[in-house]
Amino acid sequence: MLPEPEGSMVIQSAEAHDVPAVRRLLETQRLPLDGIDEHVSTMVVAKKGSEVVGAAAVELYADGALLRSVVVDPLVQGQGLGRRLSEAALNIAKDRGTQMAFLLTTTAEQFFPRLGFEPIVRDDVPASVQASIEFQSACPASAVVMRKRLE
Repeated sequence: MLPEPEGSMVIQSAEAHDVPAVRRLLETQRLPLDGIDEHVSTMVVAKKGSEVVGAAAVELYADGALLRSVVVDPLVQGQGLGRRLSEAALNIAKDRGTQMAFLLTTTAEQFFPRLGFEPIVRDDVPASVQASIEFQSACPASAVVMRKRLE
């Protein structure tokens, strides 16, 4: 395997030892931590060297996936990492046969339409996804709800 160029970032599947760094990033950006430990198997991380500089996860439910915990270290924002992480996480859902993805956001309602998400009302979200911790308690009722068809 060739050495990575200096400063390059790699997106890979998360491992249990990555979770503390992901939790720190989420705390720094004031994003929900509830339930994050249960979704390591469907989480991706961005690493610069051995340092976790971004993450995204999907929660898989009977009627769709919930994209959550998309976070990028402020020092590396503006390089397309949020898009790459989101797409990698959504690919996990798509590879497992999920046809629809949803998300809740209080800060990035301008970002996600660039990835094909559209705003919807909470009532349009399937009950299995609404049963998630994000919908039940982690995100405020004022959060914007969005949907994307996975193709």
